[in-house]
Amino acid sequence: MGERDQSLLEPDQLPFAAPCNKLPMFAALDWMALSWKDFNQSRRVSLIYGGVLVIFTYLLAIASWYLGGAVLLISLLSGLVFIAPIMALGLYSVSCQIGAGFEPKLAYCLREGKRHLGNELVFSVILLVVFLLWTKAGTGIHIFFPMETDSGLREYLVFYAIGSLIGAIFALITFCASAFSLPMIMDRKADAVTAVVTSVNAVMQNKLPMMIWASIIVACVILCVITGFLAMVVLMPLLGYASWHAYKQTINPQLWEKNRKLSDKNPLPE
Repeated sequence: MGERDQSLLEPDQLPFAAPCNKLPMFAALDWMALSWKDFNQSRRVSLIYGGVLVIFTYLLAIASWYLGGAVLLISLLSGLVFIAPIMALGLYSVSCQIGAGFEPKLAYCLREGKRHLGNELVFSVILLVVFLLWTKAGTGIHIFFPMETDSGLREYLVFYAIGSLIGAIFALITFCASAFSLPMIMDRKADAVTAVVTSVNAVMQNKLPMMIWASIIVACVILCVITGFLAMVVLMPLLGYASWHAYKQTINPQLWEKNRKLSDKNPLPE
């Protein structure tokens, strides 16, 4: 059966996950270089998108402070990493438009989000559950915080070790599930379960390159925190564009028919 015929397979005939490529060790550096090019070609759209995310983060921080104080604020802000893939959804469309030779438009990003709303909502619920579990866990971890004034270094190390271990588990689950899933949902007719399985498989098949990619993401998150989240204006678009290029270089979803086509038959909105 040729590739053309394979693209016409019924959903129940498709494999459970799309195959993936074997990545070079430092593939993430290439993705960041490509994302910088996309950023330079879409500065206005990128800065507007990044600015909106910064405002959203500040509103979330204010609400967290008034609802639960410092403990809830820290838990929610540290948990932003779990919902970041959803926040970057429109950015994948920007890189897609640039790759197709179009001038990026926010209106097209919104339209693409609406076209894939069903599977996006399923995936969003998954991440939201992880986010809420982390918030609950983060609040619970606070009971290990040394309260005595004469607490020694050992007590503080135990507290931070427990928090770091639990956070790492949540972050690993989220990273594996979301590394390539949302770009695949947007790019192809793939359901949320298939996209997540594909993403997890690709991460497991490319452990070292994906560890480097995860380290870059963590470094960007730390930089955002240090700058009071102002760095999100630039770093969030860069990570979003890099995630799109990571998907394009890693996943081979030829069996899934394209659900979006940038052409004269489906023109970009004015």
